[in-house]
Amino acid sequence: MTPQPDEIGSPADLAEALDSTGYLADEGLAMTVFLAMRMGRPLFCEGEPGTGKTSLAAGLAQALGLPLIRLQCHEGIDATQALYDWDFPRQLLHLRTLEAASGGALDADAAERSLYTRRFLLERPLLRALTEAPCVLLVDEIDRADDEFEAFLLQLLDENAVTIPELGEIRAATPPLTVLTSNRTREVHDALKRRCLYHWLEHPDLPREVAILQRRVPGIAPRLAEQVATAVHALRAQELLKPPGVAETLDWARALRELGRDELDAQTAAATLGAVLKYREDLDRVVRAGLDRLLTP
Repeated sequence: MTPQPDEIGSPADLAEALDSTGYLADEGLAMTVFLAMRMGRPLFCEGEPGTGKTSLAAGLAQALGLPLIRLQCHEGIDATQALYDWDFPRQLLHLRTLEAASGGALDADAAERSLYTRRFLLERPLLRALTEAPCVLLVDEIDRADDEFEAFLLQLLDENAVTIPELGEIRAATPPLTVLTSNRTREVHDALKRRCLYHWLEHPDLPREVAILQRRVPGIAPRLAEQVATAVHALRAQELLKPPGVAETLDWARALRELGRDELDAQTAAATLGAVLKYREDLDRVVRAGLDRLLTP
């Protein structure tokens, strides 16, 4: 049975709930997420790409039986993409219907008031999170957005409310569990960070990554799980343009399972390296260094 948020009594309970979804949280992460839930504070997660920040939000939603609402940030994102917009085609159709029904005696003020109601409101992810809470709200890669969008988020993070000029304030009856992520392509302003609990996610250590493979790739041979995790750790130690994350580790292991391999050798590693490295320069560097160096004896 899926536990309710108020039934999570300790960080260990939360770690166990996440474990049931296949997300293995270490003690520090479980503690920070637990405190964010109990204190009603947003959680700000930073780390290298592929360390499990986005997966954490998905795991929380699954573990707690809550809907996941995701806002993917990008350069130039604004309120109409993140919060709300008006359904102009439907408003125009409505206005034409009023004109036809009134026989030319349309009350302009009444018509205008009828246009700006919830009926014609298009809810984007942030507004949906406020109206559909309890839920998990993922604001993904906030570092891709600009300063103005960060400032726009402050009222929502402070008050779990937003103001729509035509409708007034909309406030969440139950605050969403908000997770913000950043790959640290730029520094996020202190005003945003102050409103959050903070956690830096590292790549998992070797035993944890082996455990993740065994959990997320059913039927993987223990020898193969150890070899893949060891090879990925060796790759991360090299000066690559894009060190592989956990997602790439899983992709590599799944590719090898699809090929029916229970052990990783240099020839198979060379043939499947594109599952874990995504830049030609990185592929060339690793091949030149020798794939045998990645493999456990």
